[in-house]
Amino acid sequence: MSLEQELKLARESGQLDALINTIPYARMIGVKGQLVGDEALFLLPANKDNIGNPILPAIHGGVIGGFMETAAAIHLMLFMDQPKVPAIIDFSLDYLRSAQLKDTFAECRLHRQGRRVANVSITAWQSHRDVPVATGRVHFRI
Repeated sequence: MSLEQELKLARESGQLDALINTIPYARMIGVKGQLVGDEALFLLPANKDNIGNPILPAIHGGVIGGFMETAAAIHLMLFMDQPKVPAIIDFSLDYLRSAQLKDTFAECRLHRQGRRVANVSITAWQSHRDVPVATGRVHFRI
């Protein structure tokens, strides 16, 4: 199935898993997603394979970063006019607290989409949306 068909199906059904599964790393760490109205909500289910610090236990920072990067890219693709995979120019991530071994959620906000560059922010949380585990900003070339 082409990227254009995958995007159309995701927009119509509200289910993003087939689109997310086209990204091997996202599939490996278990990223899930769905459209909720005009917004996308992403989920990284609790998985012992994603632990970085077994003493706490806490999810590996690279897994959190990969999850947030995937969420931002998929979010942008869903709302772009042309079906294409955006390229990352810059990714800045702020870890705010340890991500415990439980479900982690992310939501994105498209701040600006020009002809060549788009800016997306991401917030990841676990129990409460108001208590994020990480925030990030991504600049994409489109």
